[in-house]
Amino acid sequence: MTHRNVLIAGAGIAGPALAHWLGRHGMQATLVERASAPREGGQTVDLRGAGRDVARKMGLERTLRAHATREEGIRFVNAANRIKAAFASGAFSGQGPIADLEILRADLSRILNEDTHPHTEYLFGDEITQLSDTGKRVDVTFRNGPDRVFDLVVAADGARSRTRDLTFGDITDIRPVGLTTAYFTIPRQPSDGSWARWHNTTQGRTATLRPDNQGTTRACLSYLSPPRGDERLAPDEQKQLLRRLFAGAGWEIPRILTAMDTADDFFLDSATQIRMPAWSRGRIAVIGDAAYCASPLSGMGTSLALVGAYILAGELAHHAHHSNAFARYEHLLRPYVTRAQQLPRGVPRIAFPRTRVGIQTLNTVLRAASRPHIAKALNRFLVPPADTFKLPPYGL
Repeated sequence: MTHRNVLIAGAGIAGPALAHWLGRHGMQATLVERASAPREGGQTVDLRGAGRDVARKMGLERTLRAHATREEGIRFVNAANRIKAAFASGAFSGQGPIADLEILRADLSRILNEDTHPHTEYLFGDEITQLSDTGKRVDVTFRNGPDRVFDLVVAADGARSRTRDLTFGDITDIRPVGLTTAYFTIPRQPSDGSWARWHNTTQGRTATLRPDNQGTTRACLSYLSPPRGDERLAPDEQKQLLRRLFAGAGWEIPRILTAMDTADDFFLDSATQIRMPAWSRGRIAVIGDAAYCASPLSGMGTSLALVGAYILAGELAHHAHHSNAFARYEHLLRPYVTRAQQLPRGVPRIAFPRTRVGIQTLNTVLRAASRPHIAKALNRFLVPPADTFKLPPYGL
């Protein structure tokens, strides 16, 4: 085997998941993470379909359920907090807008990190600055640590991956989908309850409040926007922008804006998709959001990360040469990724109406979706294609 020693960039979800499966197949993983420790904060992610099947194969499903947020569902509310439409977490067989297994991203990442620590070398507080593929190995230069040599390198450090761009910058297509969102944690109030709440206001703006399992509430402020670099502004400038954009909006938005000023996990980003014609070049590959981010609107990010890790490690274990493994990984996974990246026509605009009439129409359609015959017609809009992939056994 030409690939016993693998360096992975990124300790979020895809990276540790890949380290888990490499360890199960007898390969050695080293994981480098720019942050000084596992990242805290972040919003809720869901485990669906094939992604949940991977978690089950990892032996982690029970642990993940123990850390679930236990959201009962999502309610679409007006400015007076009256419910206009609602979907319980069990709707659409537990695979609807709110899945029946929701977990904070930080909790999922921490669980994966702890699971892999016994057999994975972690390098926190460092990053890759240069890669040189010699054909027989990859020479790696780190920002802080000494140069090292690895058989393979895998970029798993997110849609804005610096590691990916060292090798694939010329072929990476970063496609904005026209939506920007700020994420942060705010104090819980009794009105928050156990359901997520989604409020649309005019001009393509929304506010979302979601209960977590830590006694706080996760807030999102989203707005339709052409690509203009809001994600590159300084945090203070981003907050000023949000205060301007949401000035005069009702519901609980004034409370959210006030709490935003003291939130220690504030993060703003524009939703993007990552399209790449190839996920490997020589001894270097990409996985997860770094390779095929489908955007938060897809509901598929976690499933793609877990399934991709399972497939890549399995193929590396079953091919003597890495090039054959990389080719097979892409052959098996690309159809699943293609389905995940095919957002319904009109998304995100359809979910972020600009006018009061548009908001009323959206609420009417969502309310009607609780009826079986209409729900079937709206299935493509409300149920991500998470269960459309059969996992190869790989002898595990």
